[in-house]
Parts: sequence; structure tokens; C-alpha cells
Amino acid sequence: MKYLLSVVIFALSALTLKAQYDYVPGESAPPEKRAAVTVGVLQGGGALVGFDFEYLIAPRFGLQLGGGYIAYGAGFNYHLKPAINSSFINFGYWHQGFGETFTQDIAGATFTFRARRLLSASLGMGFPLSQGPGWNSSVEQPPVMLLYSIGIYFPL
Repeated sequence: MKYLLSVVIFALSALTLKAQYDYVPGESAPPEKRAAVTVGVLQGGGALVGFDFEYLIAPRFGLQLGGGYIAYGAGFNYHLKPAINSSFINFGYWHQGFGETFTQDIAGATFTFRARRLLSASLGMGFPLSQGPGWNSSVEQPPVMLLYSIGIYFPL
């Protein structure tokens, strides 16, 4: 129930920001691109090979959803510049595995560097929320985990 309430509050906040971002003729010009897709290793919630789709809901704020080979994730991004191709801080959730292969889910933050073109690399820390049947029981789950990924991005 707490997760559902959190998702509803998050969605309503995003819609409110989106409404404030709509272009009004005669005022500031809209950004050229408002969305991007990143494809790479450990993208999409820590998938072995995955993708992330990001959409700017305000000049510096974006929503991100992704998935890939046995993982998915979602997050909220704060861009350092008001452009889709700028570096950003991601506050996200990663779910790794499904059913018997479910390993863990993590909440955390990463800094994502975006070059002017193509390169995207992330580094951050996350806190495990739970572990599943896919987790090796002989290994103790650490309280904090290193999160990283690398890929190429394409503004849309």
C-alpha cells in the first residue's frame, strides 16, 4: 500500500511540473529535444544489457523508465543544465530478476555523466530493499552497494 501511495504522489507531482512547463508563444523557446534513450551495459535497472527512456517534464527534471535482460527500473532525474544532453543526478529504483531469478531490489542515487554526444556513464550508491530466491545464500548482502552503468544515448 505504501508503494502504491508513493507512485500516485510521484505521478501527480510529475503532472504538476509538466503543466508548468508547457510552451507559451512569445515567451522563452522550448528546448530542442525533450526525450532520450540510453542503451548499454547495466542500464534499465541494472540489466546485463538494457535501455532507459527519459522524458523531461520540466527544464531540469526528467522521468526515467527502463528495462532489459532480467531487470527493470525507474527514476527521477535532476539535470545540471536545462537540456536533455546534460549530466544529471538520478534518484531511482532497480529491480533485478523475476520469479525464481529475482535477486534484489535497490533504491539509490547515481550521478550520470553525459558527453555532448553518445557517451553516458553512471556511478552511485544504493541501499538494498530486499533479496529474493536468486540471491546466493552463502554471500551476505552488503548494506550499501555500488551502482554503475555505461552506454550510449540518443536524444529524441
